[in-house]
Amino acid sequence: MKTISLLNFARDEWFGASGGLAEVHSAVTGELVATTGSDGLDFKAMLDHARTVGGPALRAMTFHERAWMLKDLANAIMARKEELYELNYATGATRNDGWIDIEGGAGTLFSFSSKGRRELPNQRLLIDGQMEPLSKGGTFVGQHVWTSLQGVAVHINAFNFPVWGMLEKLGPTLLAGVPAIVKPASSTGYLAEHCVRIMIEANILPAGALQLIMGSTGDLLDHLTLQDVVSFTGSAQTAMKLQSHPVMTRESVRFIAERDSLNASILGPDAAPGTPEFDLFIKEVVREMTVKAGQKCTAIRRAMAPAEHMDAVEQAMKERLSKVRIGDPREEGVNMGALASQAQLKAVRDSVAELSKSARIVSGDPNISPVAGNGAFMSPILLRSDDPWGSPEIHDVEAFGPVSTIMPYRDLADAVALANRGMGSLALSLFTFDPKVAEEFVLGAGAYHGRMMIVDRTSAKESTGHGSPLPVLVHGGPGRAGGGEEMGGIRGVTHYMQRTALQGSPALLSSIVKQWLPGAAKPESEIHPFRKRISELEVGYTLRTASRVVTLEDIEHFAHFTGDNFYAHMDEEAAKANPIFDGRVAHGYLILSFAAGLFVDPAPGPVIANTGLENLRFQTPLYPGDSMRVELTVKSKSVRDEEKGEVRWAVYVFNQKDEVVATYDLLTMNRP
Repeated sequence: MKTISLLNFARDEWFGASGGLAEVHSAVTGELVATTGSDGLDFKAMLDHARTVGGPALRAMTFHERAWMLKDLANAIMARKEELYELNYATGATRNDGWIDIEGGAGTLFSFSSKGRRELPNQRLLIDGQMEPLSKGGTFVGQHVWTSLQGVAVHINAFNFPVWGMLEKLGPTLLAGVPAIVKPASSTGYLAEHCVRIMIEANILPAGALQLIMGSTGDLLDHLTLQDVVSFTGSAQTAMKLQSHPVMTRESVRFIAERDSLNASILGPDAAPGTPEFDLFIKEVVREMTVKAGQKCTAIRRAMAPAEHMDAVEQAMKERLSKVRIGDPREEGVNMGALASQAQLKAVRDSVAELSKSARIVSGDPNISPVAGNGAFMSPILLRSDDPWGSPEIHDVEAFGPVSTIMPYRDLADAVALANRGMGSLALSLFTFDPKVAEEFVLGAGAYHGRMMIVDRTSAKESTGHGSPLPVLVHGGPGRAGGGEEMGGIRGVTHYMQRTALQGSPALLSSIVKQWLPGAAKPESEIHPFRKRISELEVGYTLRTASRVVTLEDIEHFAHFTGDNFYAHMDEEAAKANPIFDGRVAHGYLILSFAAGLFVDPAPGPVIANTGLENLRFQTPLYPGDSMRVELTVKSKSVRDEEKGEVRWAVYVFNQKDEVVATYDLLTMNRP
């Protein structure tokens, strides 16, 4: 591999360090592969550029425009993925390891793009929750909203996933409308640098949206403000150093951390040898030890089993580990490569030495390289502790490599306590076929773990695995794990936004949030709203229908036609005995059907389809002889693409006394 001079990307230009270059060596051969550094960068100017150029450009875009941008970035990466795979081998990772990192990273952008277009409005402001009435007359209300921070997201990433680790932060950040400055780890930074180069050369991002630091961050933290965010992945020691920076405290800079994690996997008390769950447990622990050579923040470091099954667990794991082939990740059949660097190899060996104070090695030798040469290779190391409560090291020391410790538990309560002894983790897995065991474990351990995967024979085939963070789920954990949360779908986006409680009149707040709020004006028009395209509809536009009397014959016909003969509709005496009703009442679904009959314009037009209804509530019974009418109001609208969009209608059904019978949101697909 040709030696690469890595460049920084600052203020929309590629910039070579003026000095102080560090060498980066191949994890496989030990040869020099890159030089890297950031001397000469003006970090304050980089922050200013992001705030004054990148931020305004991103905030001028809607959520949907940013979401499409993410999709284009993901496509650009996928189109040039083989360039990344070629660099990936030098990190010690196999093709399969690289797939998790490279295509998994692009997949994360695809996921955030999809969720952004499905779940966020085609606006620049996000509503949070329902309107809160604040006055008796309804003229003063409250509404929580999210707006984009007007600062910079500083992403400080770890060495183990140079592409995915960068993109899982970038996805929600850019979707939130916030520019980012990325600082990858030096040992694998050449892979991150090339991924950034692909994104920049695709000419998709607005100026100032993304910058890259390929060395020390210098005085960057000195210039942060209350509008900035630091998102860090790495060791607890570095996290605490960053978090205790005086500017972080003075400015209340948001800090998201994902750090050390002694993740646990538990073999349930019902999962004896010979059960599918036992075999799945063995397979998962060994897989987590060997994928990425165990260099995963979510890897299983502690494996717990009922005391009576410990010998069987040890034997099964040793047999499976004996089949692992270690070597050059380019070679066919190799399923575990090298650690990322010689420094990482030394760190793991030192950690194993610490663990060996209270646990014995039962498989592997940390001090003998399984591959000749100068690569950072290590055999998988399985340790066993038969006294987990008398072995503090196994709960306190994380060997960030192909290392795991097996230990016994007495009963389920003991297993819960041992799992929680790790003092906070990113991920936990439980292998059981007993629902009661699963429920008890979640109630006992949930507060200590960011994600819990419960595996049995029915879910195993489609399970994504113990160590696979997913963009739609929260990635983070309490305590030792850092207390942060990343991804989690739209939850991750709001980490880079400010929630504000707005107060004012319904009309004024409606104009701000671009959504009709109860109490705001409901103007009428002679043109039926189903005759108008999305671009022609005004929020608040309302159709008020004629009335219709609901007869006893209607109720009985609906019951016979649908088969819904519930007593409240068909038995007068039983209905009167009900504490809610005064007698027989109309079916809720009859009310919905008659409501549609009152407001639907049947001729072909801009409305393409009814896609559903939400938030349905029946508030007042409708009795035979009562009349009903409907008010159909444009609540919000969102164009999805050139052919369609979504209109959300607020539907109110009233009786002849103007009492609200039912309310719901109707969703329709309309032409733009």
